[in-house]
Amino acid sequence: MTALQADCSKCFGLCCVALPFAVSADFAVNKDAGKPCANLRTDFGCGIHTRLRESGFQGCTVYDCFGAGQQVSQVTFGGRDWRQAPETADEMFAVFPVVRQLHELLWYVEEALTLPAAREVHADLRRQRENVTELTRLAPDALRKLDVAAHRQEVNTLLLRTSELVRAAVRRKKKDRRGADLMGAALRNADLRGVSLRGAYLIAADLRGADLRLADLIGADLRDADLSGADLTGCIFLTQPQLNAARGDAATRLPDGLTRPAHWS
Repeated sequence: MTALQADCSKCFGLCCVALPFAVSADFAVNKDAGKPCANLRTDFGCGIHTRLRESGFQGCTVYDCFGAGQQVSQVTFGGRDWRQAPETADEMFAVFPVVRQLHELLWYVEEALTLPAAREVHADLRRQRENVTELTRLAPDALRKLDVAAHRQEVNTLLLRTSELVRAAVRRKKKDRRGADLMGAALRNADLRGVSLRGAYLIAADLRGADLRLADLIGADLRDADLSGADLTGCIFLTQPQLNAARGDAATRLPDGLTRPAHWS
């Protein structure tokens, strides 16, 4: 999934310009969409990259563009940056979030293709991978007009089936907690094996020691959730940004392909 991993050295600081943010626990200042962050250097690097959290920019540390930044910078706009070619700025900033959504879809498809239990939908997943990849190569004007929601729905049907097939390995009745409000929930040592937590609100939930093996975590909000000692091995559709937004420790067991965030104790 190399192409779906952010390479800031090949990006024109798009997340630092295109996206807005507001004063909160995640950001120290307000910034409008299309306005460069005050910390963005002339070489498109971040002037406080090594001290973002202590400077009040925790939100930056949990964001991931899934490689959309370099795709838009180097492919969609052929290496022309918005400073040298200011006429491209508005269109570049509008296209970036669209490509980011497409790349996130590709990330989930790629993961699903690694899961033997979902073999019955692999052919359809490969077709969707080809279709979505072609969409990422569209010209800027076509990307701006793209109905991403429609394409997401087509992919989501396959991801739902993937989830069902993978979670079937847990042979017991499982609660469906899709979209559940579990903010601040006391789930310490909870047995959540094979549970669907798609889109669940787990903000500040106590998941210490919880068993999340084979759980579906696509879109789950894990901001400030405590995953200390939790077992996430084999869970599906968990992304690095979700982990980065949570808390954990050296005893937290992670699925393959994800790394322990530097701020965890």
